[in-house]
Amino acid sequence: MRLVAEQLTVNFGGLLAIADVDIDIGPGEIVGLIGANGAGKSTLVNVLSGFQKTRTGSVKLGDSVLLGLSPDRIARAGVVRTFQSVRLFSGISVRDNVAAAAAVLGSRSESVDTLLQLLDLADRPDSDAGSLPYAHQRRLAIARALALKPKFLLLDEPAAGMSPNEIEDLDRTLVALRDRTGMGLLLIEHNINLVMSICERLVVLDGGRVIARGDPDAIKSNTAVKDAYLGAEGGGH
Repeated sequence: MRLVAEQLTVNFGGLLAIADVDIDIGPGEIVGLIGANGAGKSTLVNVLSGFQKTRTGSVKLGDSVLLGLSPDRIARAGVVRTFQSVRLFSGISVRDNVAAAAAVLGSRSESVDTLLQLLDLADRPDSDAGSLPYAHQRRLAIARALALKPKFLLLDEPAAGMSPNEIEDLDRTLVALRDRTGMGLLLIEHNINLVMSICERLVVLDGGRVIARGDPDAIKSNTAVKDAYLGAEGGGH
């Protein structure tokens, strides 16, 4: 079962956010989505997860049509996303944050304690979520998403604001999660080192359009990508 989007176009008034974008992800695959700020990455993820309507195109999970469904129905179908901003329930514990998400699926969800172990949060289950260090808050957001047992997890800049050591830990965690669950991952990320390290394929957006696809080596050597993105990024940060 693959997550397949074809010919997606989104306009905000007279502004073309994405145009004729195709993307697909298979089970157990980690696909990177990169591009400069404003390239259309978050808009694309918003369409895939039901938070943004599209003027044209289709989104399917296997034979099931997702386009037009509400975000909660898409999540229940198996496509779950995280956000650039960490959306936690401050004032309640780490465990209760994950339990709130797990309650959506009841007995089908993995145990909360298992998810906390997977995300290296087992040592602070009773801590106030809002008091966690920033990197741990981002890990908690991923644990909450995993509580919905996704077939595909869409991660919107999960390494934002992390230190190099924290990013290395996240690298290992994401690969371990993929290996353990077999789910597909779509990774939106500006940290080029992380993207090139764990992604089998990359899709590059510029001005709302796909300008390149390929494995990390092909993307690194692509002149159009260098001009539009990698040159400005200095090869990663």
